[in-house]
Amino acid sequence: MPLPDDPDETIARLCDELADFDASRTADAQRHLMATLSQLLNAKNVAWVGAVRASLVPEDLLLGWRIGHFEYLHNDPVNLEAVKELKRLWEKREVDSLALYQIRETGRFHAFSLRKAMAAEWFEQDYYRLLYAGRGIHDAITVMFPVNEDAQSVFVIHGGLTRAAFGDAEIALAARALRGIKWFHRQLMLSHGLLAASTPLSPAERKVLQLLLTGASEKEIAQQLGLAVSTAHQYVTSIYRKFGVNGRAGLMSLWLNRAG
Repeated sequence: MPLPDDPDETIARLCDELADFDASRTADAQRHLMATLSQLLNAKNVAWVGAVRASLVPEDLLLGWRIGHFEYLHNDPVNLEAVKELKRLWEKREVDSLALYQIRETGRFHAFSLRKAMAAEWFEQDYYRLLYAGRGIHDAITVMFPVNEDAQSVFVIHGGLTRAAFGDAEIALAARALRGIKWFHRQLMLSHGLLAASTPLSPAERKVLQLLLTGASEKEIAQQLGLAVSTAHQYVTSIYRKFGVNGRAGLMSLWLNRAG
């Protein structure tokens, strides 16, 4: 596909737009980023994966890495089931060569496409047919951003079966769009409880967290979410405990410490 006339200007504008979303609107900013990537690269879909490294178990070829959270720009049952199947395969220790390739690249920023990284015979295997071709995906660009040694923010940009493989210029464009926003990758991981929290946040806790970041009181949070004040308080207490902070000021500092 033809690239934008001025890709650098497009990327600069995207970075400015992301910065205009406050911490309570991280989910909106994420969707804006994914929609922009989809448009820039004429993509079928865009996925985000928050990957975390847990305790290593014996004979774990994934070296402790697991999917902490995933989201698609365009959700549908086929996409969601594919990720569930991938998790099932990993838990059974049925690890594909693509996963092994990704594990080797953890710890550094890396962008690649399936068609350039994987051998031709890989595209004839059940793994590709099940998780890619069966979902109408011919090629995909993966951009891996290490937030710290135990957490990675990963974007996967899907190309449909009707398009050609992604070229070097498109891979480079995706890399440039995602490399200079470490603060946002960190914010994404925080918003799901995958960076500072002891355990991932539940969907209900994520809703409460977004309102906490707006400065809403527990009473206001309860009213907006249709909860009892006591229930809202329990969620707030759980969020503080998971993030290891004593109150709202400590919670906000996690988002303000963008260089951390």
